[in-house]
Amino acid sequence: MRKFLPLLAAGLVVGAAAAQAAPGDRFDREGQLERALEGRVAGEPVDCINLSRVRGTRIIPDTAIVYEVGNVLYVNRPRAGARSLEETDTLVSRPFSNRLCSIDTVQLYDMSARMTHGVVFLGDFVPYRRVRNRSAD
Repeated sequence: MRKFLPLLAAGLVVGAAAAQAAPGDRFDREGQLERALEGRVAGEPVDCINLSRVRGTRIIPDTAIVYEVGNVLYVNRPRAGARSLEETDTLVSRPFSNRLCSIDTVQLYDMSARMTHGVVFLGDFVPYRRVRNRSAD
């Protein structure tokens, strides 16, 4: 037991340092999301998106999943599990239809470890469309 106490104490110190750094990291994550959505305007949230039209996804760690559907980016801020999101995750969903909805869950798969490491409970999908510049006549 005495052999493990220094390791436990070291783990607590590392955990405390990570907890102190978290607010800055969270701000950086929100900044990543803002940069990804630059030049776009939010629309009314929708419950579902059509999976066959999804051209790509991007994970904003600890924050959101961005689905690219045509020219529209749909941002999903999970209701639970967002802190498990990492950029290197592979998203594994098992929807009941060809749509991904706010009632669905998505498993997070770590390719390097070859195992699942979390699950997120999806929220609403907020569409972000490009702002059209109106030229002066």
